[in-house]
Amino acid sequence: MVSSLARRAPVVITLLLLAAAVVVVASGVLPWPDFSALVERVAPVLAFVIAITIVAELASDAGVFTALAERIAGWGRGRIWALWLLVIALAVVSTAFLSLDTTAVLVTPVVVVLALHVGVSPIPFALATVWLANTASLFLPVSNLTNLLAARSFDGGPVQFLGIVWAPALVGVVVSVAILSVVYRSRLVGRYLVPERTPIRDRGLLVYSAIVVVLLLPMLVSGLEVAWVAGVAAVLLLAAFLVRRREAISVGLVPWQALGIAFGLFVLVEAAHAHGLEDLLASVSGSGDDPLSLLHLAAVAAVSANGINNLPAYLVLEPQAGSQLRLVALLIGVNLGPLVTPWASLATLLWHQRLTALGVTISWPRFMGLGLIAVAIIVPLATLALAFTA
Repeated sequence: MVSSLARRAPVVITLLLLAAAVVVVASGVLPWPDFSALVERVAPVLAFVIAITIVAELASDAGVFTALAERIAGWGRGRIWALWLLVIALAVVSTAFLSLDTTAVLVTPVVVVLALHVGVSPIPFALATVWLANTASLFLPVSNLTNLLAARSFDGGPVQFLGIVWAPALVGVVVSVAILSVVYRSRLVGRYLVPERTPIRDRGLLVYSAIVVVLLLPMLVSGLEVAWVAGVAAVLLLAAFLVRRREAISVGLVPWQALGIAFGLFVLVEAAHAHGLEDLLASVSGSGDDPLSLLHLAAVAAVSANGINNLPAYLVLEPQAGSQLRLVALLIGVNLGPLVTPWASLATLLWHQRLTALGVTISWPRFMGLGLIAVAIIVPLATLALAFTA
Protein backbone atom coordinates (compact mmCIF):
# COMPACT_ATOMS: atom_id res chain seq x y z
CA MET A 1 0.00 0.00 0.00
CA VAL A 2 2.77 2.42 0.96
CA SER A 3 4.83 1.59 -2.13
CA SER A 4 1.75 2.07 -4.30
CA LEU A 5 1.17 5.52 -2.82
CA ALA A 6 4.85 6.35 -3.29
CA ARG A 7 4.60 5.47 -6.99
CA ARG A 8 1.45 7.55 -7.43
CA ALA A 9 2.72 10.60 -5.55
CA PRO A 10 4.79 12.10 -8.41
CA VAL A 11 1.84 11.69 -10.81
CA VAL A 12 -0.52 13.38 -8.36
CA ILE A 13 1.94 16.23 -7.80
CA THR A 14 2.32 16.70 -11.56
CA LEU A 15 -1.44 16.86 -12.12
CA LEU A 16 -1.91 19.29 -9.22
CA LEU A 17 0.83 21.60 -10.54
CA LEU A 18 -0.65 21.58 -14.05
CA ALA A 19 -4.17 22.19 -12.70
CA ALA A 20 -2.90 25.10 -10.61
CA ALA A 21 -1.08 26.52 -13.66
CA VAL A 22 -4.25 26.34 -15.76
CA VAL A 23 -6.22 28.13 -13.04
CA VAL A 24 -3.55 30.82 -12.67
CA VAL A 25 -3.56 31.57 -16.41
CA ALA A 26 -7.32 31.22 -16.98
CA SER A 27 -8.16 33.48 -14.03
CA GLY A 28 -5.75 36.19 -15.14
CA VAL A 29 -3.56 35.93 -12.04
CA LEU A 30 -0.74 35.57 -14.56
CA PRO A 31 -1.53 38.09 -17.32
CA TRP A 32 -1.65 36.65 -20.83
CA PRO A 33 1.28 38.75 -22.18
CA ASP A 34 3.46 37.49 -19.30
CA PHE A 35 2.38 33.92 -20.00
CA SER A 36 3.17 34.28 -23.71
CA ALA A 37 6.63 35.67 -22.90
CA LEU A 38 7.21 32.79 -20.50
CA VAL A 39 6.26 30.20 -23.12
CA GLU A 40 8.57 31.84 -25.67
CA ARG A 41 11.45 31.62 -23.21
CA VAL A 42 10.99 28.08 -21.92
CA ALA A 43 9.82 26.31 -25.11
CA PRO A 44 13.40 25.71 -26.40
CA VAL A 45 14.45 24.47 -22.95
CA LEU A 46 11.61 21.94 -22.75
CA ALA A 47 12.19 20.91 -26.37
CA PHE A 48 15.79 20.07 -25.46
CA VAL A 49 14.62 18.02 -22.47
CA ILE A 50 12.32 15.98 -24.74
CA ALA A 51 14.99 15.41 -27.40
CA ILE A 52 17.86 14.52 -25.08
CA THR A 53 15.63 12.13 -23.12
CA ILE A 54 14.63 10.33 -26.32
CA VAL A 55 18.30 10.09 -27.33
CA ALA A 56 19.29 8.71 -23.93
CA GLU A 57 16.42 6.21 -23.73
CA LEU A 58 16.96 4.83 -27.23
CA ALA A 59 20.74 4.68 -26.80
CA SER A 60 20.18 2.76 -23.57
CA ASP A 61 17.75 0.38 -25.30
CA ALA A 62 20.36 -0.24 -27.99
CA GLY A 63 22.79 -1.27 -25.26
CA VAL A 64 25.17 1.70 -25.39
CA PHE A 65 25.28 2.28 -21.62
CA THR A 66 25.45 -1.41 -20.76
CA ALA A 67 28.30 -1.99 -23.22
CA LEU A 68 30.15 1.02 -21.82
CA ALA A 69 29.71 -0.14 -18.22
CA GLU A 70 31.00 -3.60 -19.06
CA ARG A 71 34.01 -2.12 -20.83
CA ILE A 72 34.61 -0.01 -17.71
CA ALA A 73 34.57 -3.20 -15.63
CA GLY A 74 37.20 -4.62 -17.95
CA TRP A 75 39.31 -1.47 -17.83
CA GLY A 76 39.30 -1.69 -14.02
CA ARG A 77 41.22 -4.99 -14.33
CA GLY A 78 39.62 -6.36 -11.17
CA ARG A 79 40.64 -3.48 -8.89
CA ILE A 80 37.72 -1.90 -7.02
CA TRP A 81 39.41 1.49 -6.65
CA ALA A 82 39.99 1.63 -10.42
CA LEU A 83 36.35 0.69 -11.06
CA TRP A 84 35.37 3.47 -8.64
CA LEU A 85 37.33 6.11 -10.57
CA LEU A 86 35.98 4.91 -13.92
CA VAL A 87 32.37 5.00 -12.69
CA ILE A 88 32.97 8.54 -11.43
CA ALA A 89 34.28 9.52 -14.86
CA LEU A 90 31.17 7.99 -16.51
CA ALA A 91 28.82 9.88 -14.16
CA VAL A 92 30.64 13.19 -14.71
CA VAL A 93 30.67 12.90 -18.52
CA SER A 94 27.04 11.75 -18.63
CA THR A 95 25.92 14.62 -16.41
CA ALA A 96 27.97 17.29 -18.15
CA PHE A 97 26.89 16.40 -21.69
CA LEU A 98 23.56 14.58 -21.33
CA SER A 99 22.13 16.25 -18.18
CA LEU A 100 21.75 15.21 -14.56
CA ASP A 101 18.40 13.50 -15.18
CA THR A 102 19.99 11.22 -17.78
CA THR A 103 22.58 10.18 -15.20
CA ALA A 104 19.89 9.56 -12.59
CA VAL A 105 17.63 7.57 -14.90
CA LEU A 106 20.04 5.62 -17.11
CA VAL A 107 23.48 5.53 -15.52
CA THR A 108 22.22 4.61 -12.03
CA PRO A 109 20.82 1.16 -12.94
CA VAL A 110 23.85 0.35 -15.10
CA VAL A 111 26.29 1.24 -12.31
CA VAL A 112 24.31 -0.51 -9.57
CA VAL A 113 23.81 -3.69 -11.62
CA LEU A 114 27.50 -3.62 -12.50
CA ALA A 115 28.48 -3.35 -8.81
CA LEU A 116 26.15 -6.20 -7.84
CA HIS A 117 27.37 -8.30 -10.78
CA VAL A 118 31.03 -8.03 -9.78
CA GLY A 119 30.23 -8.63 -6.11
CA VAL A 120 30.96 -5.22 -4.54
CA SER A 121 28.72 -3.00 -2.43
CA PRO A 122 26.43 -0.88 -4.64
CA ILE A 123 25.93 1.85 -2.01
CA PRO A 124 29.09 3.94 -2.68
CA PHE A 125 28.51 3.69 -6.43
CA ALA A 126 24.83 4.62 -6.09
CA LEU A 127 25.63 7.64 -3.90
CA ALA A 128 28.41 8.74 -6.24
CA THR A 129 25.94 8.65 -9.13
CA VAL A 130 23.32 10.85 -7.47
CA TRP A 131 25.85 13.25 -5.92
CA LEU A 132 27.63 13.73 -9.24
CA ALA A 133 24.33 14.01 -11.08
CA ASN A 134 23.91 17.19 -9.04
CA THR A 135 27.45 18.46 -8.44
CA ALA A 136 28.70 17.78 -11.98
CA SER A 137 25.75 19.66 -13.46
CA LEU A 138 27.50 23.04 -13.46
CA PHE A 139 29.91 22.50 -16.35
CA LEU A 140 27.78 23.24 -19.44
CA PRO A 141 24.43 24.84 -20.27
CA VAL A 142 23.04 21.41 -21.23
CA SER A 143 24.01 19.84 -17.90
CA ASN A 144 21.02 21.18 -15.98
CA LEU A 145 17.69 22.79 -16.73
CA THR A 146 18.71 25.70 -14.49
CA ASN A 147 21.81 26.27 -16.67
CA LEU A 148 19.68 26.36 -19.81
CA LEU A 149 17.51 29.02 -18.22
CA ALA A 150 20.60 31.03 -17.29
CA ALA A 151 22.34 30.55 -20.65
CA ARG A 152 20.73 33.62 -22.26
CA SER A 153 22.92 35.79 -20.00
CA PHE A 154 26.10 34.36 -21.57
CA ASP A 155 26.46 35.87 -25.04
CA GLY A 156 29.56 33.79 -25.74
CA GLY A 157 27.61 30.54 -25.53
CA PRO A 158 28.96 27.36 -23.90
CA VAL A 159 32.59 28.53 -24.16
CA GLN A 160 31.94 31.69 -22.15
CA PHE A 161 29.77 29.74 -19.71
CA LEU A 162 32.52 27.18 -19.10
CA GLY A 163 35.11 29.96 -18.86
CA ILE A 164 33.32 31.33 -15.80
CA VAL A 165 32.08 28.16 -14.10
CA TRP A 166 35.06 25.82 -14.57
CA ALA A 167 36.61 26.40 -11.14
CA PRO A 168 33.46 25.96 -9.00
CA ALA A 169 32.41 23.05 -11.23
CA LEU A 170 35.72 21.27 -10.59
CA VAL A 171 35.43 21.96 -6.87
CA GLY A 172 31.96 20.41 -6.86
CA VAL A 173 33.19 17.20 -8.48
CA VAL A 174 36.53 16.85 -6.67
CA VAL A 175 35.17 17.54 -3.18
CA SER A 176 32.16 15.24 -3.73
CA VAL A 177 34.43 12.40 -4.78
CA ALA A 178 36.88 13.09 -1.94
CA ILE A 179 34.15 12.96 0.73
CA LEU A 180 32.64 9.73 -0.58
CA SER A 181 36.08 8.16 -1.03
CA VAL A 182 36.93 8.87 2.62
CA VAL A 183 33.57 7.76 4.00
CA TYR A 184 33.51 4.50 2.01
CA ARG A 185 37.25 3.83 1.87
CA SER A 186 36.91 0.36 3.42
CA ARG A 187 34.53 -0.74 0.65
CA LEU A 188 36.72 0.55 -2.17
CA VAL A 189 39.67 -1.77 -1.63
CA GLY A 190 40.12 -5.30 -2.84
CA ARG A 191 39.45 -7.03 -6.14
CA TYR A 192 36.53 -8.30 -8.20
CA LEU A 193 35.98 -10.76 -11.02
CA VAL A 194 35.39 -9.15 -14.40
CA PRO A 195 31.90 -10.23 -15.53
CA GLU A 196 31.07 -11.84 -18.85
CA ARG A 197 29.74 -9.51 -21.54
CA THR A 198 25.99 -9.24 -22.04
CA PRO A 199 24.93 -10.73 -25.40
CA ILE A 200 24.30 -8.02 -28.02
CA ARG A 201 20.85 -8.21 -29.60
CA ASP A 202 21.57 -5.98 -32.59
CA ARG A 203 25.21 -5.05 -33.12
CA GLY A 204 24.42 -2.74 -36.04
CA LEU A 205 21.92 -0.74 -34.01
CA LEU A 206 24.34 -0.59 -31.06
CA VAL A 207 27.19 0.75 -33.22
CA TYR A 208 24.92 3.25 -35.01
CA SER A 209 23.48 4.55 -31.70
CA ALA A 210 26.95 4.85 -30.17
CA ILE A 211 28.15 6.88 -33.17
CA VAL A 212 25.16 9.24 -32.88
CA VAL A 213 25.85 9.79 -29.16
CA VAL A 214 29.59 10.32 -29.69
CA LEU A 215 28.94 12.88 -32.45
CA LEU A 216 26.27 14.58 -30.34
CA LEU A 217 28.57 15.38 -27.41
CA PRO A 218 30.84 17.94 -29.13
CA MET A 219 27.88 19.42 -31.00
CA LEU A 220 26.22 20.27 -27.69
CA VAL A 221 29.11 22.63 -26.88
CA SER A 222 29.56 23.97 -30.42
CA GLY A 223 27.43 27.05 -29.84
CA LEU A 224 24.56 25.78 -32.00
CA GLU A 225 21.07 25.84 -30.51
CA VAL A 226 21.08 22.75 -28.26
CA ALA A 227 17.41 21.99 -28.83
CA TRP A 228 18.06 21.64 -32.58
CA VAL A 229 21.22 19.59 -32.08
CA ALA A 230 19.53 17.16 -29.71
CA GLY A 231 16.46 17.13 -31.95
CA VAL A 232 18.49 16.00 -34.97
CA ALA A 233 20.10 13.25 -32.89
CA ALA A 234 16.68 12.12 -31.67
CA VAL A 235 15.34 11.98 -35.25
CA LEU A 236 18.36 9.95 -36.38
CA LEU A 237 17.83 7.40 -33.63
CA LEU A 238 14.05 7.27 -34.11
CA ALA A 239 14.56 6.57 -37.81
CA ALA A 240 16.93 3.69 -37.06
CA PHE A 241 14.61 2.19 -34.45
CA LEU A 242 11.65 2.43 -36.83
CA VAL A 243 13.57 0.11 -39.13
CA ARG A 244 15.33 -2.17 -36.63
CA ARG A 245 13.27 -2.18 -33.41
CA ARG A 246 9.93 -0.46 -33.87
CA GLU A 247 8.51 -1.84 -30.59
CA ALA A 248 10.93 0.35 -28.60
CA ILE A 249 9.23 3.52 -29.83
CA SER A 250 6.31 4.74 -27.73
CA VAL A 251 4.90 7.90 -26.19
CA GLY A 252 6.62 6.78 -23.00
CA LEU A 253 9.92 8.01 -24.46
CA VAL A 254 8.75 11.56 -23.77
CA PRO A 255 9.34 12.54 -20.10
CA TRP A 256 5.78 13.73 -19.55
CA GLN A 257 6.05 13.86 -15.78
CA ALA A 258 9.24 15.95 -15.75
CA LEU A 259 7.77 18.29 -18.36
CA GLY A 260 4.55 18.69 -16.40
CA ILE A 261 6.37 19.47 -13.16
CA ALA A 262 8.72 21.91 -14.88
CA PHE A 263 5.99 23.76 -16.78
CA GLY A 264 3.70 23.96 -13.77
CA LEU A 265 6.50 25.41 -11.66
CA PHE A 266 7.41 27.89 -14.41
CA VAL A 267 3.86 29.25 -14.51
CA LEU A 268 3.34 29.43 -10.74
CA VAL A 269 6.67 31.15 -10.07
CA GLU A 270 6.07 33.63 -12.89
CA ALA A 271 2.68 34.43 -11.38
CA ALA A 272 4.30 34.97 -7.97
CA HIS A 273 6.82 37.34 -9.54
CA ALA A 274 3.98 39.27 -11.15
CA HIS A 275 2.51 39.87 -7.67
CA GLY A 276 5.46 41.12 -5.64
CA LEU A 277 7.60 38.09 -4.81
CA GLU A 278 10.67 39.87 -6.15
CA ASP A 279 10.50 42.58 -3.48
CA LEU A 280 10.39 39.99 -0.71
CA LEU A 281 13.35 38.04 -2.11
CA ALA A 282 15.44 41.18 -2.52
CA SER A 283 15.43 41.56 1.25
CA VAL A 284 16.92 38.09 1.90
CA SER A 285 19.25 37.45 -1.04
CA GLY A 286 21.51 40.50 -0.69
CA SER A 287 23.41 42.25 -3.48
CA GLY A 288 26.96 42.79 -4.69
CA ASP A 289 29.72 40.75 -6.36
CA ASP A 290 32.18 40.57 -3.47
CA PRO A 291 32.97 37.11 -2.00
CA LEU A 292 30.71 37.53 1.05
CA SER A 293 27.76 38.62 -1.07
CA LEU A 294 28.28 35.68 -3.43
CA LEU A 295 28.46 33.31 -0.45
CA HIS A 296 25.25 34.82 0.89
CA LEU A 297 23.36 34.25 -2.37
CA ALA A 298 24.75 30.71 -2.85
CA ALA A 299 23.73 29.79 0.71
CA VAL A 300 20.20 31.16 0.26
CA ALA A 301 19.95 29.23 -3.03
CA ALA A 302 21.16 25.97 -1.47
CA VAL A 303 18.73 26.25 1.45
CA SER A 304 15.88 27.10 -0.94
CA ALA A 305 16.72 24.17 -3.24
CA ASN A 306 16.60 21.70 -0.37
CA GLY A 307 13.41 23.28 0.91
CA ILE A 308 11.32 23.64 -2.25
CA ASN A 309 13.32 21.90 -5.03
CA ASN A 310 16.12 23.44 -7.08
CA LEU A 311 14.06 24.46 -10.11
CA PRO A 312 11.60 26.78 -8.33
CA ALA A 313 14.47 27.97 -6.14
CA TYR A 314 16.34 29.12 -9.25
CA LEU A 315 13.26 30.73 -10.76
CA VAL A 316 12.35 32.73 -7.67
CA LEU A 317 15.93 33.93 -7.08
CA GLU A 318 16.97 34.62 -10.67
CA PRO A 319 15.84 38.30 -10.63
CA GLN A 320 18.23 38.87 -7.69
CA ALA A 321 21.22 37.81 -9.82
CA GLY A 322 22.04 41.12 -11.42
CA SER A 323 25.41 40.06 -12.86
CA GLN A 324 27.04 36.98 -14.33
CA LEU A 325 28.98 36.37 -11.12
CA ARG A 326 25.82 36.45 -9.02
CA LEU A 327 24.04 34.26 -11.56
CA VAL A 328 26.77 31.63 -11.26
CA ALA A 329 26.67 31.90 -7.44
CA LEU A 330 22.94 31.19 -7.70
CA LEU A 331 23.65 28.18 -9.93
CA ILE A 332 26.22 26.91 -7.42
CA GLY A 333 23.55 26.92 -4.73
CA VAL A 334 20.78 25.28 -6.76
CA ASN A 335 23.02 22.81 -8.66
CA LEU A 336 25.61 21.76 -6.08
CA GLY A 337 23.37 22.23 -3.04
CA PRO A 338 20.53 19.69 -3.56
CA LEU A 339 22.22 16.83 -1.67
CA VAL A 340 20.23 16.89 1.56
CA THR A 341 16.48 16.37 1.06
CA PRO A 342 15.05 13.68 -1.24
CA TRP A 343 12.95 16.27 -3.11
CA ALA A 344 15.74 18.81 -3.60
CA SER A 345 16.11 17.87 -7.27
CA LEU A 346 14.06 15.82 -9.71
CA ALA A 347 17.22 13.81 -10.41
CA THR A 348 17.32 12.59 -6.80
CA LEU A 349 13.70 11.42 -6.95
CA LEU A 350 14.31 9.64 -10.26
CA TRP A 351 17.47 8.06 -8.82
CA HIS A 352 15.59 6.72 -5.81
CA GLN A 353 12.88 5.24 -8.04
CA ARG A 354 15.56 3.35 -9.97
CA LEU A 355 17.19 2.08 -6.75
CA THR A 356 13.86 0.86 -5.38
CA ALA A 357 13.19 -1.04 -8.62
CA LEU A 358 16.61 -2.71 -8.26
CA GLY A 359 15.96 -3.71 -4.64
CA VAL A 360 18.64 -1.42 -3.18
CA THR A 361 17.70 0.31 0.08
CA ILE A 362 19.03 3.71 1.10
CA SER A 363 18.93 5.06 4.67
CA TRP A 364 17.43 8.53 4.29
CA PRO A 365 18.71 9.79 7.68
CA ARG A 366 22.25 8.80 6.66
CA PHE A 367 21.74 10.20 3.16
CA MET A 368 20.58 13.54 4.55
CA GLY A 369 23.26 13.74 7.24
CA LEU A 370 26.07 13.00 4.83
CA GLY A 371 24.54 15.39 2.29
CA LEU A 372 24.34 18.18 4.86
CA ILE A 373 28.04 17.84 5.64
CA ALA A 374 28.86 17.79 1.93
CA VAL A 375 26.81 20.90 1.12
CA ALA A 376 28.34 22.79 4.04
CA ILE A 377 31.78 22.12 2.50
CA ILE A 378 31.11 22.12 -1.25
CA VAL A 379 28.94 25.23 -1.68
CA PRO A 380 31.26 27.67 0.19
CA LEU A 381 34.41 26.26 -1.46
CA ALA A 382 32.85 26.38 -4.93
CA THR A 383 31.64 29.96 -4.37
CA LEU A 384 35.07 31.09 -3.20
CA ALA A 385 36.59 29.40 -6.26
CA LEU A 386 34.21 31.46 -8.38
CA ALA A 387 35.05 34.68 -6.54
CA PHE A 388 38.81 34.25 -6.92
CA THR A 389 38.98 32.94 -10.50
CA ALA A 390 36.26 34.75 -12.46
